[in-house]
Amino acid sequence: MEATERARKIADLAGPGIGSYEEVERTLPADYRSALSPRETQSAIFALKQHIEENLCRALGLSMVTVPLLVPAETGINDLLDRDGSRTPVQFHISNDHDRHPVTAQIVQAATKWKRTALREFGMGRGEGLLTDMRAVRKDYFLDHDHSAYVDQWDWEKAIAAEDRNLDVLRSTVRAIWSVLVGAQRFIEERFPALREPGYSRLPEEIHFVHAEDLLAAYPDLPRKQRETAILRKHPAVFIIGIGWPLADGLPHEMRAADYDDWATETRSEDGRPMHGLNGDILVWNPVTHRRHELMSGGIRVNAESLRQQLAMAGQLEFLDLSYHQGILHGELPLSIGGGIGQSRTQMLLLRKAHLGEVTVSVWPRLLTEISARKNIHVLT
Repeated sequence: MEATERARKIADLAGPGIGSYEEVERTLPADYRSALSPRETQSAIFALKQHIEENLCRALGLSMVTVPLLVPAETGINDLLDRDGSRTPVQFHISNDHDRHPVTAQIVQAATKWKRTALREFGMGRGEGLLTDMRAVRKDYFLDHDHSAYVDQWDWEKAIAAEDRNLDVLRSTVRAIWSVLVGAQRFIEERFPALREPGYSRLPEEIHFVHAEDLLAAYPDLPRKQRETAILRKHPAVFIIGIGWPLADGLPHEMRAADYDDWATETRSEDGRPMHGLNGDILVWNPVTHRRHELMSGGIRVNAESLRQQLAMAGQLEFLDLSYHQGILHGELPLSIGGGIGQSRTQMLLLRKAHLGEVTVSVWPRLLTEISARKNIHVLT
């Protein structure tokens, strides 16, 4: 691969977002009209939130639990989001007792690793799990219409056994989540009939599964985001399996942190080909913005073997000394499957919104709010 081409592909892996506000302006619809007023939107948000939480708990056997906003820096329990060190958490010093008993705290970027320790703390066994109303700050995102520094997720985690660490369990779990999201669309459209706008597609009843390796093979000349767009034009809801392992072109579909999702375990395709990864993303086609829209990232979590392998590949073996990682190595933390479903992302999609700022209050650059105003988009402040 030529150096310039490899550099372009690596840049495509670097993170979410469109990359320029000129492109944001082109992406946002020119003829936008919200189906719901700002006040109606608030009512719909909380109706959706309660409906989805209740049905996720029912579908996956979960219980709602509290979740931290702050974690101690030295535990290694915060989510680093990827493995190149480019997205660091907000960290601050709490002097406490005139610096005699200080604490170095971090604002969570996601509760991914905390949830696995919580399964143990709450005494949850195989088939039992938890659901959280997680709030986080991710300061290193490019802020566009569907990426915010303020993040809210339904972070969930479920204890499993060693024999459950396979693609069948992954697919059945994703199908259960998808059924909840499809049901949520029916629910909210019954409550707010204005959302049944003609000309806008609805979520399909079934979600399509594709491995990242097969996606690359189908679209070898396209960068990652364009591959996702291409498959979504054929299948408006997909789960891409195996995100993190290097593909045939030498690069992963997207960078993933080395210490939670299992992207290294070898699996087999339906026709017997060797593949890797027990994780993935739910992506859908957004009929308002006419582009890809990520709803969930997650999957089966690392065991001791895949943790060592992935940290070695990431050049992060020093993490093995941290308490969270020690808990996995010594079998003190349960095996699990889990993920994070974007709350505002889901609400934006189901409420036919063009901008995350219509369903959540965050901080945005003045240029983006000016672009939004010109597009008739009411951003909350």
